[in-house]
Amino acid sequence: MHMDGKSISAAILHDVIEDTETVKDQIAKEFGKDVAELVDGVSKITRIEFQTQEEAQAENFRKMLLAMASDIRVILIKLADRLHNMRTVGALPQARQRAIARETLDIYAPIANRLGVRQWSIELEDLAFATLFPLRYRVLAEAVRRRHGNRKAIVEKVRTAIINQLEREGLRAEITGREKNLYSIYKKMQHKRLSFEQVFDVYGFRIIVDKADDCYRALGVIHNLYKPIPGRFKDYIAIPKANGYQSLHTVVFGPFGISIEVQIRTREMHRVAEAGVASHWLYKSGDTRADHVQQRALQWLKDLLETQQKAGNPREFLEHLKIDLFPDEVYVFTPNGEIKKLPRGATVIDFAYDVHTDVGDHCVRAKVNHQLVPLRTTLRNGDHVEIITSDWSHPNPMWLDYVVTSKARAHIRSYLKNLRVGEAVKLGGRLLEKAIQTLGSDGSRVSESQRSALLRTLKLKDWNQLLSEIGLGNRQAIVVARQLIPEPSMKASRTKFAFPMKWRGKKKRKAPVLAIRGTEGVVVTYARCCRPIPGDPILGFLSAGRGIVVHTEGCPNVAKYRKHPEQWLDVQWEQDIEGVFPVGFRVEVKNQRGVLASVAAAIAEQEANIDTVSFDDRDGRYTTMDFIIEVRDRAHLAKIMRQIRSLETVARINRKKG
Repeated sequence: MHMDGKSISAAILHDVIEDTETVKDQIAKEFGKDVAELVDGVSKITRIEFQTQEEAQAENFRKMLLAMASDIRVILIKLADRLHNMRTVGALPQARQRAIARETLDIYAPIANRLGVRQWSIELEDLAFATLFPLRYRVLAEAVRRRHGNRKAIVEKVRTAIINQLEREGLRAEITGREKNLYSIYKKMQHKRLSFEQVFDVYGFRIIVDKADDCYRALGVIHNLYKPIPGRFKDYIAIPKANGYQSLHTVVFGPFGISIEVQIRTREMHRVAEAGVASHWLYKSGDTRADHVQQRALQWLKDLLETQQKAGNPREFLEHLKIDLFPDEVYVFTPNGEIKKLPRGATVIDFAYDVHTDVGDHCVRAKVNHQLVPLRTTLRNGDHVEIITSDWSHPNPMWLDYVVTSKARAHIRSYLKNLRVGEAVKLGGRLLEKAIQTLGSDGSRVSESQRSALLRTLKLKDWNQLLSEIGLGNRQAIVVARQLIPEPSMKASRTKFAFPMKWRGKKKRKAPVLAIRGTEGVVVTYARCCRPIPGDPILGFLSAGRGIVVHTEGCPNVAKYRKHPEQWLDVQWEQDIEGVFPVGFRVEVKNQRGVLASVAAAIAEQEANIDTVSFDDRDGRYTTMDFIIEVRDRAHLAKIMRQIRSLETVARINRKKG
């Protein structure tokens, strides 16, 4: 790509900070500040502990974006590094190969495309496709090879006809054949549910001319030679893509019923199309178009950084980034004729936020093509949009159902989050006061020392944080009230957890993590009638002496509580629960020798223990067996039941519901 010397130096040193003891200051001293900044920009954050792999990935992207915003060369080095990683990915374990390929397909290939570096984007897509779906890749590659062989003579005939026609019109042009890359063929087949034979533009031609005017003249020649397919013409010269790409695209009916895609562009447009932001260094000829592409890329990065600042957590930012990397664009006009590019499916609200954050925050209605329309209206190519604002208007939670751009979504979420915290504190206060009254006490009698003790137990910073969690539904008001004003019978067991589970083996196991969210300091009992397990929809009921009793929603014994909704609790399972839970199911088997052994073996094969088993001879042919076994969660139980159901001797199996 003919990058400058500092970029080459940084590329050679790109792993030094990450993989050795060398620090940034040492690189700055020996190679200069610019090289040190570039190397630091592409280095992962390895010295910070993250809770999840996704969080670490998101933080590394945040760091890289910050570096990219100050110097675009950072991402070019990172993309070159990722391209090399994908070319040599076969040396890694299969699970690691797939993880790297998925990240490449989700993030790096779209970034390369967004920055206009089309050559790298195509190779990254195809390498990732071959790693993730090797069989599909081979089948598709073979189909393309066969089609190429079968149609070689036809393609050459079309190429000759186009060259002769252009020469007759006095147009100088280079004509090259163009094949669609395998991943884009696969994506098109999948998205539009087409067979391989139905994909029109697997083959096409690229016509490169001297001037922009010649592009339109060449288009006229092509349309005179072959009939154009309606709706398949796109003018990216008048309205360039967001990454600066310019070209005319048309699909025509060729000879023998084949369809051919033709791209027409100038040499300068071709340089930008192939190298994107790198064209600034590739052709230092004062080409203003290449500089304009860099400005577009930097503006996109600035928008992403603004989104990152509004995102509540790394996972949310990563979600915004992925949304932003897949724009299928529509072009609309502001009242003064300025063109705005938005993703397909964008609404009036997306447009308002694209104009300015304040316009988005205060929009009340809009005019599209001089007609008043609702804010949820989806925009189409060529629409003229005018936003009407008002100082009293503010973002509405329902807007999140309509918007598609990451910028609009991040701003709306940020506003609602700040608003919600204040409202949640008020709501939590009211709910807690009511819960305390239900226990026959008065909230004003709760002392400061009781509050402080509870906050220490729950590891919360202040009282408002606790009220906010109650208001947002993360904690149960009645549970908090019980912790503040415990009943005499519950004082002795304030810090106990009741888990009706047995542990096998001589080695004493560590107690499992809390299973029901927000029940610190409260006894939790699992109903023996329905035996709930993680993954089941559940309800909690307050019971004197038993704390919170958890039932499955479908348990027949829940019916008696229907008349007393004040005793219900909306409880939820915690994530990542450890340990095992007892559950019952009934199996009807053929009355044969060894049938119990085969069922027990199926249970043991799925790493589960049998607590109890009982028999009931229904008749001479069939026997009913009732099992209580220990499982990790609902998915584990489903695997066990599938394994048992596959046995030849098993006639029926079902879980006992109560």
